[in-house]
Amino acid sequence: MFPPIEPYDHGHLDTGDGHLVYWEVCGNPEGKPALVVHGGPGSGCSVGARRVFDPERYRIILFDQRNCGRSLPHASDPATDLSANTTHHLIADMERLREHLGVDRWLLYGGSWGSTLMLAYAETHPERVSEMVMVSVTMTRRSEIDWLYRGVGRFFPEQWQRFREGVPEADRDGDLLAAYARLVSDPDPHVREKATHDWLAWEDAVISLESNGHPGAYSDRPDAARLAMVRICSHYFSHAAWLEEGVLLRDAHKLAGIPGVLIHGRFDLGGPLENAWQLARAWPDARLVVVPDSGHTGSDTMRKEVLAALNGFAQ
Repeated sequence: MFPPIEPYDHGHLDTGDGHLVYWEVCGNPEGKPALVVHGGPGSGCSVGARRVFDPERYRIILFDQRNCGRSLPHASDPATDLSANTTHHLIADMERLREHLGVDRWLLYGGSWGSTLMLAYAETHPERVSEMVMVSVTMTRRSEIDWLYRGVGRFFPEQWQRFREGVPEADRDGDLLAAYARLVSDPDPHVREKATHDWLAWEDAVISLESNGHPGAYSDRPDAARLAMVRICSHYFSHAAWLEEGVLLRDAHKLAGIPGVLIHGRFDLGGPLENAWQLARAWPDARLVVVPDSGHTGSDTMRKEVLAALNGFAQ
């Protein structure tokens, strides 16, 4: 990792529909533009993401997606309406930010949900993407969502039963994610807090075996950030991210000519390696790197692969 670095510019981008999207720029103002696309959805940017880029060679751009991090209004307020927070809104925000900062083409870097958003953006605006480095690849297909919030429960039956029992009995055999989306938007703060706790306890269970990563990554954040993330996650995943099933894989041919590195942990239970393998087969300019000691939350080996990929694309 490169030494800690502070932004030399930052602000809020007015999207014109009541949202203010936070952005910041670090590194070399004349360097290669690179955009960090964070995960979650709703996790917000991490200052650590600045440190995977060589600050002498990159112009490092970070932004907080709608309603999380330092963007406003914040999803931790149950009165915040999430209806104008969809994948298509985020793609438009990325384009608006690119134009605002005067970037012609940029490298995209991110992981987990961020890889889904990167793919959706790049398949919509391939002429604006120079390269892509994706970690813990997801495409947010309904099959992937069902695996993460139901199928992987076969490895953690006790924890999944608690997750299922976190919603009203009438909803337990239906759409669990939609039920949680209602609970975390409930006017009663106790209802919201319990649903947030139950959701994050399940997320932490899925990554609990990752001794080389960060096994408590989801619950280990401030209360407002926890609630915002669960509200946004349940909002997105209960709507399958507003993506036609399998569309990102089907349209991977649109990425032709864009070099990509897909870095995936072999022991990623929540987002199985098959996702990255399928994408690499459909994207002729992508290279798949399988990290043997990593799960979803990474390892020292995974960080070295990220650094190698980004250093390789630096100009």
